[in-house]
Amino acid sequence: MFHKEGAQSILFGTVFTAVVLLLSDKFIDTNWIRMSVQIVTFVFLIIILQFFRNPKRNFIKNEDQILSPVDGKVVVIEEVYEGEYFKEKRIQVSIFMSPINVHVTRYALSGIVKFSKYHPGKFLVAWHPKASEENERTTIVIENKTFGKVLYRQIAGALARRIVNYAEEGMQVTQAEDAGFIKFGSRVDVFLPLGTPINVTLNQKAIGGKTIIATKAE
Repeated sequence: MFHKEGAQSILFGTVFTAVVLLLSDKFIDTNWIRMSVQIVTFVFLIIILQFFRNPKRNFIKNEDQILSPVDGKVVVIEEVYEGEYFKEKRIQVSIFMSPINVHVTRYALSGIVKFSKYHPGKFLVAWHPKASEENERTTIVIENKTFGKVLYRQIAGALARRIVNYAEEGMQVTQAEDAGFIKFGSRVDVFLPLGTPINVTLNQKAIGGKTIIATKAE
């Protein structure tokens, strides 16, 4: 199953591969050169297909849990000052996605979208400390009856040149459903209220819509 955002890229990759195969069979006489060209082209198509995959995942909606919005590695867990929306300290959990990860963004919790804004910016590597404030990004805030307002930020990286965000202010969204897509490597930051119990550790592998990154405070 592939994500709808990949339709154009998959079509291009398929047509390109077919054309290269036909032309190489017709115009390249040397076997090893022809085979090399065809193998490289197939690898190119496989990379495109893998990047836009959208695996179906079963989950149980839980108002007392925050789920990972993306697949990737947990690279930041720290208390920071969030200056765009809250203008106060929050717990930041950041998940870095490499080009081989699934790049679907999923809603980490259910609730009402209170804020959604796109910011043009730079394309620093996604793990750069200033990427959250200087890179191209979108900021989304969801209000939930258990956690209050939770902010997540989609951040473009050095390769990511397009962020797709489906969240619009006033929408009712459902935990783990499709929230957008980030093309070719990036990260997502989640900003939680102070005192929220964190369920992940640094360098842990997170799975979007399945890994519990935080739970309700007792």
